[in-house]
Amino acid sequence: MNRHLRKAVLVAAAVTAGLVMTACQNGSDDASSGESGAGAAAVADKASGGKESKESKGSKESEKSGGVSGSFKNGTVTYLAPYKYIVSVQGKDDQQFLVAEDTEVYGVGTICGEAGAKVDAPCTTDQLEAAVKKDAVSADVEMTNGVATLVTERRAAQQGGSDARDTVVEGVDKGKGVSGTWFGNVSYLAPGKYTVSDLKGVEQQFLLAEDTEIWGYGDICGDSNTDEGGQGGTECTEAELEAAAKKGFGAEVVVSNGIATTIRDDH
Repeated sequence: MNRHLRKAVLVAAAVTAGLVMTACQNGSDDASSGESGAGAAAVADKASGGKESKESKGSKESEKSGGVSGSFKNGTVTYLAPYKYIVSVQGKDDQQFLVAEDTEVYGVGTICGEAGAKVDAPCTTDQLEAAVKKDAVSADVEMTNGVATLVTERRAAQQGGSDARDTVVEGVDKGKGVSGTWFGNVSYLAPGKYTVSDLKGVEQQFLLAEDTEIWGYGDICGDSNTDEGGQGGTECTEAELEAAAKKGFGAEVVVSNGIATTIRDDH
């Protein structure tokens, strides 16, 4: 009778131990499951420093603000916050903008590159931030939906307090410019300054103004199938014109007093 009693006690103890081990294993599995969910996300966030990429942050903030699109020439760019800046243009309201991973930045000595260089140097957005944190930078800004697509540093002022382009324009305003229509190859000379060479090899220099119309049919921008505003082409930016002219392209150039009023690439 005692042997049967002792055997029953041992069996009960074994069953109890088995239940305790099962409960512990279940608790461990629950903890593991929690780590792979919210816990894993926290670890991943911690590993990345809890920071969003410039592109995702720029996109989210742009969506919130509604975003502004347009060109801001002769502006002064100041730092506001990480990835966020303000461009101030005389006669216009200050405009905030963001930078993204694909924002193109070019410098001529302040953001990056060398002062006096004939060709603008490609910069990073980190170099832009470092430069603007030190002091405001004079630049042209192209933006779409509140995000900058292109930031181009303007060249240092020459004697008289105006840049090279403004100095030449002043001479043209005094009656030194020519007028007419030229068909030929357009080449880049300096910021805002170009030449057009006709079939006889005769070159004519011309300048750009804020109201110069630039239409592309595949060489400057756009393609031959576009038709924007009934113009039979795509309206291009000055930056696109400069990039195309550095390679050379054929165009019709209408000039008044040395300043181009209309440029249409050959199509």
